[in-house]
Amino acid sequence: MKYLRFLRNPSATEIGTSVESFLRYLGGPTCIFLDGMDSSRTRAFVTLLHGNEPSGAMALFRWLKSDRQAAANTVCIVASVEAALASPCFSQRMLPGSRDLNRCFRPPFEGDQGRLAREILEILRLYHPEAVVDMHNTSGSGPAFGVCTHMDRQHDALVSLFTRRMIVTRLNLGALMEISEHNYPTVTVEVGGRLDECAHELAWTGLCEYLQRPRVLAGDEADWGVELLRNPIRLELNPGIGLAYSEYPEPTFPVVLRPDIEHLNFGVVQPEVPLGWVNDELHTLFRAQDASGRCAVSRLLRVEEGRLFPAAPLKLFMITTNAAIARSDCLFYAIEQDAAAVTA
Repeated sequence: MKYLRFLRNPSATEIGTSVESFLRYLGGPTCIFLDGMDSSRTRAFVTLLHGNEPSGAMALFRWLKSDRQAAANTVCIVASVEAALASPCFSQRMLPGSRDLNRCFRPPFEGDQGRLAREILEILRLYHPEAVVDMHNTSGSGPAFGVCTHMDRQHDALVSLFTRRMIVTRLNLGALMEISEHNYPTVTVEVGGRLDECAHELAWTGLCEYLQRPRVLAGDEADWGVELLRNPIRLELNPGIGLAYSEYPEPTFPVVLRPDIEHLNFGVVQPEVPLGWVNDELHTLFRAQDASGRCAVSRLLRVEEGRLFPAAPLKLFMITTNAAIARSDCLFYAIEQDAAAVTA
């Protein structure tokens, strides 16, 4: 069974008048091939792996409506169309009962989402693009950043089309970007919060740079001024742990985080800054592993009279105030500040 619909050079008049009508026109996961001015090279753009992250789909729709031609052939994959169209539009990360598609890009490719992920990988292998950009929104508000698993000048160059901040991680979650080291330069670009107009605009301007530039990989440049942040640690809730966001402790929830916690995204959070409240032992509530597989919970968090604080200065990102996403994915990523950032 094939999951992807294939289109070639759809005209601006046939794709609808809004991003929602564009998605209804697609109907499901779709691969759109765009002929470029240079037909000897191909790039790939992947978006909507999560149905509640609209900026990439909005940027692609805007590009198709502009009737511009890309510098090179481009394969555009729009993945979780049905989830995006679930009412209200762009509210569902994935359909109920479905796996997170961006955790399915490794064997075994089980279920509909696993088989769709395998088909996307097969399309990329078929066209063997010179670069792959996978565009996302963060669940909470925050600045843009790129993510890669393999650090070199090619990844720096790709991320610099969108932002000057890049996370380098060795986490193996089954995300699309993890194909990068063995295949072609692949980066995840988080353009900012899914409800932020500035994120939609960055997605558009960055996509234009990616599609229009004759060269997007490294050349003779000395550097791109990209800040590199290495080996973030995922803080997750243990299974079955309840979570709320509130200005006060909630006795029925073992973990309560402050409602404005997403404002801490990418700031350095000092140990005296309160994060929320807990009513049990840290290791009962949370789990976190560093790049070596060691438990890192006590390096990230401490408790003082029921209040939750950082255990040391931390740079936090991907903080969300969406409890469902926090429970199913993670609360946030943290980088210990003694792991100093460097500039590429």
